[in-house]
Amino acid sequence: MDPRTRLLDLLAQRSARRGTFTLASGRQSDLYIDCRPTTMHPEGLSLIGPAGLRAIGERGWHPDSVGGLTLGADPVSYAIAYASQLAGRPTRAFTVRKEAKAHGTGKLVEGAFLSGDRVVIVEDVITTGGSALRAVEIVRAVGGTVLGVLSVVDREEGGRETLEAAGLGVISLVLASEIVARM
Repeated sequence: MDPRTRLLDLLAQRSARRGTFTLASGRQSDLYIDCRPTTMHPEGLSLIGPAGLRAIGERGWHPDSVGGLTLGADPVSYAIAYASQLAGRPTRAFTVRKEAKAHGTGKLVEGAFLSGDRVVIVEDVITTGGSALRAVEIVRAVGGTVLGVLSVVDREEGGRETLEAAGLGVISLVLASEIVARM
């Protein structure tokens, strides 16, 4: 089985559920996609890292680092960073906090990010694009140049269009409709 098909199967089996849900955006949906059971699983990590790295390269982006809002983006960023080291083109990972810590350095961006980095913002799921836009805003404020946004899943609910309207390129490894077709 090819890696993309296996990733779709894992997302359909582990991460997608039917029911009545309130999403982070406040929207109601009969489909919930929680990527964490897939992105935090060894097999999911082993598929997502190389797939994300390949998609970034195919887009012609050459980031110094990848990251996004904690918690959903974290395992995806780490998987891509690990795959990049194995591929011989190291790309560092970072985490964007939702709010600054009240102690220590009080930073919003943690990890291996350096001011001046060319960055790909990472998301597990894009719905409205709001989380990615928040991460973009924070990274730009600390000196990063955002090349674009990579998501594991595009829910196909307008987030891609919102990000593109803000001048950001978007890559999605899979679409929600592809996951639904496997449920």
